[in-house]
Amino acid sequence: MNNVSKGKVALVTGGTKGIGKAIADQLSNAGIQVIITARTAPGESTAGQYFIPADLAQPESAETIAGEILGKYGRIDIIINNTGANLSPGGGFSTLSDEHWNNDWQTNFMSAVRINKALLPAMIEQKSGVIVNISTGAAKLPLWEMTMSYSSAKAALNAYSKALANEVATYGIRVNVVSPGLVKTPLMSEFIENLAKSSAVTSDEVHKSVIDKLNVPIGRMAEPEEIANLVTFLVSPEAKYITGVNYSVDGGALPTI
Repeated sequence: MNNVSKGKVALVTGGTKGIGKAIADQLSNAGIQVIITARTAPGESTAGQYFIPADLAQPESAETIAGEILGKYGRIDIIINNTGANLSPGGGFSTLSDEHWNNDWQTNFMSAVRINKALLPAMIEQKSGVIVNISTGAAKLPLWEMTMSYSSAKAALNAYSKALANEVATYGIRVNVVSPGLVKTPLMSEFIENLAKSSAVTSDEVHKSVIDKLNVPIGRMAEPEEIANLVTFLVSPEAKYITGVNYSVDGGALPTI
C-alpha cells in the first residue's frame, strides 16, 4: 500500500477471524493503526491492532466504539464493516421466525448502518475517509434453502452502500462494497461440518457439493487473504477515484457481468 496511508486509523469490525483478520493484518502491515471489534477477544495480540469487545447486533455498541476510537485516536480514516454471519436455519420461508429475520438484519445490515452513522461525522469534518462494506455474492444469488434472510439483509446493505456513496462523495469520502463468494473461513468450516453431520456424509463431499451447486468456475473456495487484497487496494490512495461500486470476488460464480 502507498506510504501515504501510513499513520491512518482504521476500524475493522469482526476483525478477529477469517476475512476480518486477514484485512486487519494487511492494514497493520501497511503501517495503519487498526482497531478491531468482535464479541470475543482474538487468540493472540497483534502489533498495531487495538481490540474493543462489542456485539454489533446491539444498538448501543456503535456509539460506544465510536466514542472510544475518537477519544483515543482523535480521528477515523477507514471503516471496514465486516461483521456478518448467516445465522438462520436452512429450509426456506417456513423455518424462519421473526427472531431469525431480526437477528440476521441486525447483524448483517444494521450493524454497518449504525457504525457508519456514528463515525461519519468525524470523516465529514476531516473531509476524507473510506468505507468498505463487506457483503456477499448470495445477495445477488440467494439460495432459498440456506440463505434467505441473510441474503436479504446483505442485498439491503448493497443498496444502502450505493446511496451512501452518492451522499458523502462531496465530502471526500468514498464508499464501496466487496462481495465475496465462498471463502475458507472458520464459519464456513463449521457450516460444512454441521451440514456433513446432518446429512450423514463426509466434509469433503459437502465441500464439493457446495462448490458444484454454486458453479464456481475456478473450482475452489477463496482464501481470506484474497478478499483482503482487494479491500487493501480500495482503501489506498491508488483507488481515490473509485466509489459506489460493488466488487464480486467469487471465482466466477456470478453468472452475469
